[in-house]
Amino acid sequence: MNKQEIDYSLYLVTDRSLTLGRDLLFVIEEAILGGVTVVQLREKNCSSREFYDIALEVATLTKKHGIPLIINDRMDIALAVKAEGLHIGQSDLPYAIAREIMGSDAIIGLSVETVQDAIDAESLDVDYLGISPVFSTTTKTDTAQPLGYDGIRKIKSISSHKLVAIGGVNLANTANMINAGADGIAVVSAICSADSPKQASQLLIEAMRKS
Repeated sequence: MNKQEIDYSLYLVTDRSLTLGRDLLFVIEEAILGGVTVVQLREKNCSSREFYDIALEVATLTKKHGIPLIINDRMDIALAVKAEGLHIGQSDLPYAIAREIMGSDAIIGLSVETVQDAIDAESLDVDYLGISPVFSTTTKTDTAQPLGYDGIRKIKSISSHKLVAIGGVNLANTANMINAGADGIAVVSAICSADSPKQASQLLIEAMRKS
């Protein structure tokens, strides 16, 4: 998989607590069939062994569909299941260390919570920045103050990286996210909790095309 050609337009971030009791693999596959282009596996409340077992199953699924799998935070899990990439935040391992260990072919994304974070990231060869959060969200509570559309615009004006907007993203504001300068949107509950993850993904793609 050539990481230079990765499409970040519809980026699914998983949350098993929001799948309405459905199997995570079912939700992910439906989302991929609906148009999701990247999957990030995020597991904050399970053992390393359980995370590994889940990641191994998800990696098999995403490889079948030719979709890159990004592991949140856990570089050991990413390496163990041969995931395509890793996503780190401001309080995780330093980017330079993550890149050294993951290698040049790995996709590495970095969360930026302020315009200054994005300025600091200009010296890094990260593959994309996650602008987090655009709006407040109940799916992740340990975040900074919301950046809003103006924050996306400001970061777009100074950043040379691909930008993925996350935090409170839904069908109603997707077009505004793209119009403000985001290259893609990262979605959690709008897909994981949808009656039809496939249809929800299709509608989000349509909204982006109309932006």
